[in-house]
Amino acid sequence: MDKLKKVLSGQDGSDDANILEAANQATSLSWGTRLRAFIACFVLGTFFSILGSCLLWIPGIGLVLFAVLYTLGNICSLSSTVFLMGPWNQLKRMFAKERILATIIMLVCLVLTLCAAFWWKNNGLALLFCILQFLAFAWYGISYIPFARDAVMKLFSMCL
Repeated sequence: MDKLKKVLSGQDGSDDANILEAANQATSLSWGTRLRAFIACFVLGTFFSILGSCLLWIPGIGLVLFAVLYTLGNICSLSSTVFLMGPWNQLKRMFAKERILATIIMLVCLVLTLCAAFWWKNNGLALLFCILQFLAFAWYGISYIPFARDAVMKLFSMCL
């Protein structure tokens, strides 16, 4: 109320820094809200992925529904971390040198899955791109765990 009185009386010495600070405070989320939004977005993404997997077996349109819902689920799951670290930090981490290849493959496969399902109407390609999407997303996800990629590479080299 005091701030409103100062503004209306012309006594407020507002400058751009105060405006930017006020805008930042107005758009900031509390940690609890960020955590709830992360959980909601991640659960929604998991729900879409599981629902898509269940609808895969519907004759005729099952594979298209699977491709769309699985892709939407991956997008929701990926975007859920934006609530925890912010959009700019998310982009910086996604395109860091240790994740850039997995990120590019994942994003390209997201787009190609939808293209194969809707425009090319090729079920085999849609399924292939979903599998590649899963593998790229898994490789991207384990890049956040220290030495996890090395362990996976060692495991596969021992198996082959």
